Amino acid sequence: MRGGAGSNNVHLLRDRAMHRCYCAVLMGLAGLAASDATHADSAMAPPPARELLRELVEINSTHAYGSTEAAKALAARFLAAGFAPQDVMFLAPADHPSKGNLVVRLRSRGQGHAVLYIGHLDVVEARREDWNYDPFKLTEQDGWLYGRGVIDMKGQDVAMAVALMRLKREGFQPARDLIVAFTADEEAGGDANGVSWLLATHHDLIDAQLVINPDGGEAGMKQGRKLYVAVQTSEKDFLTFGVETTDKGGHSSRPTAGNPIYRLAAALTRLSQYRFPVHLTETTRQYFEHRAELETGQTQADMHAVGLGSADQAAIERLSAVVETNIMLRTTCTATQIEGGHAENALPQRARATLQCRVIPGESPDSVQAALQAVLADSLITFSTITPATPSPESPLTPSLVREVENVVHRLWPEVIVLPEMSPGASDSRYTRALGMPSYGIDAMFDDLDDGRAHGRDERIGVRAFDQDVEFTYRLMKLFARS
Repeated sequence: MRGGAGSNNVHLLRDRAMHRCYCAVLMGLAGLAASDATHADSAMAPPPARELLRELVEINSTHAYGSTEAAKALAARFLAAGFAPQDVMFLAPADHPSKGNLVVRLRSRGQGHAVLYIGHLDVVEARREDWNYDPFKLTEQDGWLYGRGVIDMKGQDVAMAVALMRLKREGFQPARDLIVAFTADEEAGGDANGVSWLLATHHDLIDAQLVINPDGGEAGMKQGRKLYVAVQTSEKDFLTFGVETTDKGGHSSRPTAGNPIYRLAAALTRLSQYRFPVHLTETTRQYFEHRAELETGQTQADMHAVGLGSADQAAIERLSAVVETNIMLRTTCTATQIEGGHAENALPQRARATLQCRVIPGESPDSVQAALQAVLADSLITFSTITPATPSPESPLTPSLVREVENVVHRLWPEVIVLPEMSPGASDSRYTRALGMPSYGIDAMFDDLDDGRAHGRDERIGVRAFDQDVEFTYRLMKLFARS
């Protein structure tokens, strides 16, 4: 843990203030209009949501093209909806003009610190020849909406934009400013990340007490059954090492025991059989406790035991055998690239591998490297850091915040549980958390856990799932703005 007693006192005061703030929000639920309790099965996105989704999907915002066109299209929508020009700020780095960002503010009565929503506008690459549909055209087919970005995350961008415009149209004046930042370069590329750049150069525009990042959230379903909405409080740190070993080489007709390919292969085999120690956080303990509600039999018992801190080694082994639960139990490091040798008829002089690690918050890069060196067990293998870790401390798992999300979720889907979660992957929340801004991934765009297509071919989201997430986002945004 970082910081001494003074740091702990600051965090304690901040957590108490957050608790009072969240309790006030929770009490405000009683005042919601009766029409706000409409069941989700009847929720349909207003026509502007579908039209805006089509517009954004049909703007190619991959790394090569950038997000400026998408940000300007959204700006035009907000200005047409009556937002003042000074509250619709388009911003782009001078050296990356194609990586535009948009910051929109719904002004309050001046009470309390702002609530910030963040969502990236860029998408991963998509080749037409790989898809059954044009990835940059919104296609509706058999109850699905197909197009690059519909689930990651232009669908959520639309939900945030439509919610903010709806609040403006209704004349809603929040108790504290609502800010939505539509940003650049979260996906592949990363040379002008919008959240990082805004925090460094325009911090005052997005300074907030509470950050909501739908990209870090997850809403899971299987076989059409909605299971959970996650509240993501943390994510594993992204850390990449390069490992290398060398030898003098020689003619392939005179093989030696010092062959770098063999040495590296043997070391990587040892790594493949290694598991980092179990390291539970408050979030992952509660994750297993709540996740058990969706299971039966031995798996349910094992998850309950982990949640209660009473799991024996047999339970840990069973959960470690399943990828989905193993990655919640510990840090992981895996080989993702390997190369070696320079000629068909020559002994290799060099062999290299890339080791990609996802590190539990609170563990240091040095401790991870030390563990890897012990496992590889070869003094001739050298280490280098390819991608250093960006510290991403866990945001407080405030019970009142979870209850607020539960109230919104259960009004729409009474049978769905709310699940505290640590993401194994990375999102833009790592930048806001690093600056001490409590950040939570919350999203209700239900996706099939057995057929998730984010980043993949024929990316899609259900028509009803999209419609319902638009309604969920509006309700949650309004709730957070009431305090």
